[in-house]
Amino acid sequence: MHRLLLVTLSFFVLLAGCSAPSIQNYADQTPRLDVREFFEGDITAWGVVQNRSGEVINRFRADMHGSWDGNRGILDEVFHYSNGDTQSRQWQFVKQNENYYTGTASDVIGEASITQAGNAINLNYTLRVPVGDRTYDLGFDDWMWLVEDETIINRATMKKFGFRVGELIVVIQKQ
Repeated sequence: MHRLLLVTLSFFVLLAGCSAPSIQNYADQTPRLDVREFFEGDITAWGVVQNRSGEVINRFRADMHGSWDGNRGILDEVFHYSNGDTQSRQWQFVKQNENYYTGTASDVIGEASITQAGNAINLNYTLRVPVGDRTYDLGFDDWMWLVEDETIINRATMKKFGFRVGELIVVIQKQ
């Protein structure tokens, strides 16, 4: 009986250690990040793409421009990769309430869920990613933190079938 209790307790401790952070953990953090305010106008991002082992497999610069009309926003992105590839995406956002947005893009499967609190934003979505002559639908758990008024640090984990297959690390700066 004691052994079963020990195994059960160990399982729950392990499970708690694997749980993702909550956006509410950042509710009191400053400076406050407002999606509509930050993603308005010209923005530049620089980042790296890592495989599941942590090896950097590509680098990029992204030129972005955001505009808002009330609760609806558009973010145009053009990515310039170190391997010579270029990729464009246009996000369309809708503010649903004070802390929640939805987003769509042509290579996003379904809707992105976007939650903000304090200095953080968490996006969850499935992105259709081209790799060579194939495409893969990857789940993204995308976290952004405003570190000062003009700069965001972004970390996104990519998963396939629930397994981590890569990560993005990005610095985003208003121009």
